[in-house]
Amino acid sequence: MRRIELGYQLLVIDDEPQMRDLIRVILEDVGYSVLEASDGLQALSVIKQHTIDLCIVDVMMPYMDGFTFAEEMKRTSSTPLIFLSARGEEWDKVQGLKLGGDDYIVKPFLPGELVARIEAVLRRTYRHNPVPLVLQAGPLTINEDSYTAQLNGKPLSLTLKEFGLLLLLVKHKGRAYSREQLLELVWGDDHQSSERTIDTHIKTLRLKLGDAGKMIETVWGIGYKLEDCE
Repeated sequence: MRRIELGYQLLVIDDEPQMRDLIRVILEDVGYSVLEASDGLQALSVIKQHTIDLCIVDVMMPYMDGFTFAEEMKRTSSTPLIFLSARGEEWDKVQGLKLGGDDYIVKPFLPGELVARIEAVLRRTYRHNPVPLVLQAGPLTINEDSYTAQLNGKPLSLTLKEFGLLLLLVKHKGRAYSREQLLELVWGDDHQSSERTIDTHIKTLRLKLGDAGKMIETVWGIGYKLEDCE
């Protein structure tokens, strides 16, 4: 499948680890950032901690099922959601749509169909209300549209690749990226750089960020992630 534009973070909510893994692989393969939850209660907690642009929700789950999750989430959030369930009866589909679902997909599904229907919901939702272009992480503010960054309200001088790295890490706070992933996402598929290039750029970013550089954490054996200052 073709790669789509990066920028959206999706939450997959399903009590079956194999199904979550399958969906995550499909979505990450085309460029989405993906978080996971095993039930509705855990999903509500994830939503409080991260910016989620769309939820993909199973209906039958323990502790809190998909329909109950939708009711709870829609009380405080307008985040779009797609129900993805083995229950394909008309009543279930109608109920899901009544509870605020933007689509209802019946398992088993084709990967291409899932991606296409997700894209359709995102287009409808964010056409006139785009994902915010200004991102915040501790004392750091990034304007994705103007490619500028500020630290404690003062302009931060960054190269294009430094900005791209920082933008990716801020946009997906808490997610660990391998050096190989960072090279692919920031430098592109045709890059000629080595993974050591990432270490060099991270070191420079930390120096430029001063005390806030500690937000960029090394994940041993994997790569790097960014967390807000405590």
